[in-house]
Amino acid sequence: MKPEPTGRLVPTPSGYDLILTRTYRASADDVWASVTEPERTARWFGPWRGEAAPGRTVEVQLSYEESAPWCPIRIEACEPPRRLAVSMQDEAGSWPLELLLTETGGTTEVRLIHHLTSTDQLGSTGPDWEYYLDMLTASRTDEPRPDFEDYYPAQKAYFESLA
Repeated sequence: MKPEPTGRLVPTPSGYDLILTRTYRASADDVWASVTEPERTARWFGPWRGEAAPGRTVEVQLSYEESAPWCPIRIEACEPPRRLAVSMQDEAGSWPLELLLTETGGTTEVRLIHHLTSTDQLGSTGPDWEYYLDMLTASRTDEPRPDFEDYYPAQKAYFESLA
């Protein structure tokens, strides 16, 4: 069964927010550990190194990308276990991102928000984040990793239509 895209695009004063959501039957502290502890992020996004703190930059290895490059990520805000704001740097520029966690009755919602200045790359950016969030889910449930080909180009038209 092919994964269904869930992302939505919200206009903002400075551009757009691409918002993707996943829900886990777990505490916010446990989900927070999945997105901040190096040994746990390595299972779905990539390992990271450096001293993590607001205003500091760590390096993350994009283990599931071609050539598994290391890329700098500046930590803009870290408010455990509720909010992590970062700026990711790569050859395409800076990618401002936020992860917001909300726990209600033993269930935690994760909202990934990618702050965009344009929708030019939405057809590839959206499927990438769907894939990575499903990788997070697989890492938490010990299920097999999803196949990227189920996301791109399969979800490209959906995300382009949001613009």
